[in-house]
Parts: sequence; C-alpha cells; structure tokens
Amino acid sequence: MDIRQLTYFVAVAKHKSFTKAALALHVTQPTLSKMVRNLEEEMEVVLFDRSSRQIGLTDAGSVVYEQAQKIIHSVDDLSTSLYDVMNLKKGKIKIGLPPVISTLFFPTIIAEFQRAYPEVSIVLAEDGAKTVERKVYDGDVDLGFVMLPVDKEKFDVVPFVDQEIKLLVHESHPLAHHEMIDLIEFKDDPFLLLSKEFTLNSRTIEFCVSEGFTPKIAYESSQWDFIVGMVEKNLGVTLMPKLICDRVKNGPFKMISLTHTFPWRLGIIMAKNRYVPYVSREFISLVEKLPKV
Repeated sequence: MDIRQLTYFVAVAKHKSFTKAALALHVTQPTLSKMVRNLEEEMEVVLFDRSSRQIGLTDAGSVVYEQAQKIIHSVDDLSTSLYDVMNLKKGKIKIGLPPVISTLFFPTIIAEFQRAYPEVSIVLAEDGAKTVERKVYDGDVDLGFVMLPVDKEKFDVVPFVDQEIKLLVHESHPLAHHEMIDLIEFKDDPFLLLSKEFTLNSRTIEFCVSEGFTPKIAYESSQWDFIVGMVEKNLGVTLMPKLICDRVKNGPFKMISLTHTFPWRLGIIMAKNRYVPYVSREFISLVEKLPKV
C-alpha cells in the first residue's frame, strides 16, 4: 500500500465514479481501476459496490475512506511543514469567504498582506459560509471567514468582527421615522435575504420566528448589493450588519435599530488538529492588527 493508491481510492469515493476521478487526477481510467484493484487485493477486502449504476463504498470501504483521508492529510501536513522550513515567506494561501466579507474587508487585507509578503500568492474562493465551512474541513482551502458560531469540535476559531444587525428600509416606509422598533411591526412586509447558502439567511429566519412571525421572503440573492438595490426600489426590507448599512446611508434608506437583535460575529476558522502553515499564521496575525471598518 502506498499514498498514491490511497489518493486514487479517495478520489473515486468522492466522485462516486472512476471516470470522473480519472479526469480529476489526470490519469487514464484503466490505470486508476488497476490501482484501486491492487489496493483491494492487498487489503483483501472489496472497497466499492460496483453492482449499481453509481458506485458506492462498501462497509469496509467506508472505514478505509475515513482513515485514508487522515493519512493523506498527514502526508500533506508533512510536505507543508518541510516547505515552511525551507521557504518561510514564500508559498500560497487559499482562503474561503462569503462575498459580503470579501467586499467589506478584503481589498485592504490583501493590499497589506502582499505589501509584507509579495511572494505569497492568495487564492480566494467566494462561497456562502456553509460551503466555506465544508471546504475548510475538507482541506480545499486553508482558512475560512464565516459567521459565527461554528462547530468547535471541527474548527479552531479566531474572532474577527462583532457587529450589530440592523433593519434597512426605504426612506418612504411608513415606519421609517422610528429610531428603534420591534421587528414584528414589519411582519407583513416582504423580506429580502441573502441566499440559503449564507448563514445570515437562516439566522434571519430564525430571528423572525423568535420575534413571533414567519417572514414573507420576496427575493433571495448571493449579492448583498443586489439586496440593497431592491430596498432602494422599495421592494422590501432586509436585515444587514451595521457596516453595510453605514455604506449606503447616503441613499434613500433608513437604518433602524431593533428592540431585540442578534450579532453579526465573524471569525477566521481552521480545521481542528490540522497543521497551520506559516503563511496562514502570518495572515491571521496581520488581520488581527488591521482596523475592522
């Protein structure tokens, strides 16, 4: 058994297809199939159920899959550690983050980091917080910026921003003159939300329910500026972090404080018990020193 066999096996398990795994690994399907067959023969078990149209793991395959991922991550960590020792400030960092966070903070963060470490390349993957969590856990990205809380059994967390959620309405709304109000007063209004892959979507719905009503969702979008644009056209109301509300305060909007609200807490997450490369540690250190607004 060698690391390449395990890597090929894990790829087939993830893609649930020898064809797709072969394409992802840039090898021929016969080569991949032979490698997996050799692994099965060495371990004297059948790893895949090939009887149906879409292959699946056997009971033994599930056990091997779980352990194989740990072994592959350990080998990756070894390679990364050695690279750090020899190259220190060189390398690449992959970061997952929702578009809201990238728009608000990342131009400044990237500019400062690349000024300090010009030879480090930064790869950004913009996704909803739930997808970012999965990518961090699977090792597809090194760090993730997400809305807290997260599962602390899976992730180490570095707090980043703590802001209040505000209600954003059009200035012509009948209740726009209020400085503070109960959210239930807007129970009949259409709500504009970020898409379901964003944590703020589920938090908003949960909060509305806790306030005594189920929101009437008019539109959902992955772009916060689109949501704000819909409010500008008086097509609904939305809950957004104060930082975003402050950005649009010169438009036809009114930002209203809520009698009860919930926080917009952001954090940098890393997979628990996973090696954190030098460049990632330096990136976190720099972010902690920067102003958050």
